[in-house]
Amino acid sequence: MAHQAGGQRPQPRPVPESPEARAYLQDYAALLEAAPYPSLVFDHRWDVVLTNTAFEALFGRVAPHPTAMPGDNFLRFVLFHPDASTVLGDHESSWCLPMLAHFSAAVERHGHDHGLQAIRRDIAQDPIMDAAYRHGLPHWIRAVGRHALEHDGAVRPLLHPDPRWGADCRLVGETPRTLQDMGYARLTLVLREARPQAPAPRPARPARRAAGHLRVVPAPQG
Repeated sequence: MAHQAGGQRPQPRPVPESPEARAYLQDYAALLEAAPYPSLVFDHRWDVVLTNTAFEALFGRVAPHPTAMPGDNFLRFVLFHPDASTVLGDHESSWCLPMLAHFSAAVERHGHDHGLQAIRRDIAQDPIMDAAYRHGLPHWIRAVGRHALEHDGAVRPLLHPDPRWGADCRLVGETPRTLQDMGYARLTLVLREARPQAPAPRPARPARRAAGHLRVVPAPQG
C-alpha cells in the first residue's frame, strides 16, 4: 500500500512560544531519552516533536525519503515510505488501516489543517490507498470494532533490526497533562525479548556397523 508520495517536504517543527513550555520540552526530552523503548512525541498531524535513541535504532536502517521519514511525520512514514514494511510487520492490516482510521478522525476534528489536507492529497494519488480510505475503511472498522483502532494497549508485529528483540511490540500511550495541553501526545513501543529458539533435533544416529568392516566392503559370507 505504501508508495512514493509526492507531497511537500515537512515544515520545520513548531517551537512553543512560552519559555516555560520550551523548558518543559527540553526536560521531557531528557526523560524520553532515558526510556529503554522506542518512544516519540507528536502533534495532531503526527508531526514528530521528540524521539529517543531507541526510536532511532529501530528505524535507523530505512532509506532517506523526502516526505516520509519516521522522525519527521510518523503517519506519512507508515503510509508512504517504501521501507515501512521492513520494520512494521503485517504492514497493511496492522499499521496502515489503524493509522488511516486515526487520520480520518483527525480530519474530522481539524478539517481545514493544511498539513492534514496535504496528506489527504497524497492518499488520493494512490488509487489503492484512496479506495481503502474512502470505501474499505468503514467496512474494516465495523468488522474489527472501534476498540481495535486504539493505539494504547495494541500489540502490533514489529521487525527490529536487533535480534535480541522479538517479533511484536505493545503500543502504550502515556501523555501527561502538560504535554496534552500543548497539543502533543506520546506513544511508546514496548519491545518484547525474543523467545529462545528450540534446539534443533539431533540427527539420527547412523546404523551400527559390524566390527572390523568398512561400509563399502561387504562382510564375508559365512
